[in-house]
Amino acid sequence: MSLRLFSFSGGNTGPWRVIYMDAIVGETLPAAKRLDIADPTKTASDPQAAWVLRGITSNDRYAVTAEEKQQIIAKQLDLGRPEATCAALIPLRKNAAWWALTQAERQHVFEDQSKHAKLGLQHFPSLARRLHHCRDLTDHAPFDFLTWFEYAPADEAAFNKLLTELRATAEWQYVDREIDIRLVRE
Repeated sequence: MSLRLFSFSGGNTGPWRVIYMDAIVGETLPAAKRLDIADPTKTASDPQAAWVLRGITSNDRYAVTAEEKQQIIAKQLDLGRPEATCAALIPLRKNAAWWALTQAERQHVFEDQSKHAKLGLQHFPSLARRLHHCRDLTDHAPFDFLTWFEYAPADEAAFNKLLTELRATAEWQYVDREIDIRLVRE
């Protein structure tokens, strides 16, 4: 059994209370009061969930330099830290123009134009994150990526700054659906 597959269920149960859901680009998801995250060893606690998003963790798709990778490994904190009571789930879909680019062209936008990894590194170690790929599961997934972030309340401003910086990059010109779901652990 793979521990790389995760389900995010928005409904009425789960340890995370939804503070708000904001459709940044495209349509939103149905309203949910709580979020449950289940890996394959658990059963989702809300069979009547308003929505369930699934993603799988995978290898790095967009190469970072060896130095950046070492910095990420050294700086990134673990998920589930007691002080990290705030979270964000960012489901994101890129448009057909993005997927029509070659891997090298996408890499150029990701690293050279947008400096995605460098921006992220500026905000470690206050943020913990895990990226989930959805396109690997089905061609009809509503999102390409699900990014899960956890942080302490004192780090919310830094997280918001990171999102603002990323959304201003060339890479985000290819985003046609993004939802910002903010949560607190209770």
